[in-house]
Amino acid sequence: MPGNGTVTRSTLRQQIADALRDEVLAGRLRPGRAFTVKEIAEQYGVSATPVREALVDLSAQGILEADQHRGFRVPEYSVADYRNMIEARGLVTDGMFRVIADGHPAFPAPSEDPRTAASLATVRRRGEEAQRAATAGDLTVLIGYDLRFWRELSALFGNPYLGDFLHRLRVQAWVCAVQHLLRLPDLRGRLWARHTELVDALARGETEQARAIVTAANAHSLALLELLTNG
Repeated sequence: MPGNGTVTRSTLRQQIADALRDEVLAGRLRPGRAFTVKEIAEQYGVSATPVREALVDLSAQGILEADQHRGFRVPEYSVADYRNMIEARGLVTDGMFRVIADGHPAFPAPSEDPRTAASLATVRRRGEEAQRAATAGDLTVLIGYDLRFWRELSALFGNPYLGDFLHRLRVQAWVCAVQHLLRLPDLRGRLWARHTELVDALARGETEQARAIVTAANAHSLALLELLTNG
């Protein structure tokens, strides 16, 4: 049936995209690594169509770059690129906190709305897992929980376009950061791990404190990458 074929192709497309994204974020596909649709299709033993669709999806997310007439490659982001990503992300989150402080209808005060409090509690659990991974120096686990943490936190604002934009920036920032962080033999104690402090500040309605925590997080990440880049 045509419907079954569509579902199968869509599932393959997502599975291939997920697998390649994980490879890039784990640093196993290094910056500059190029490949063709045919190469990936042969590697996974599937047809070219779902592979091409998966690679286009990853390019739209900034995880891969389309190399005209030659296939796709892992982008080689510079520290300047990372700085710009951090700046863009910071401007958006700063604006979100300002609007929340002014009483955004999609984010009622947790002390007055049990749904907001429950949602923050769920986000906090993601933050706890991210902190454990950061403390242990487990970069792969940290990235997974960190992305979920920020995705779910931004979703509380009630604007899916904003959430998608921030998620894309965070993914790109991790793609850039991983290539540098893997130079360190031991990441324990080097990675930002104040996720629960941020949630707790928002739960108390302390948006200025939340902004300060995010600003410190961005500064910490940028300083670490600059240090690694400068040797």
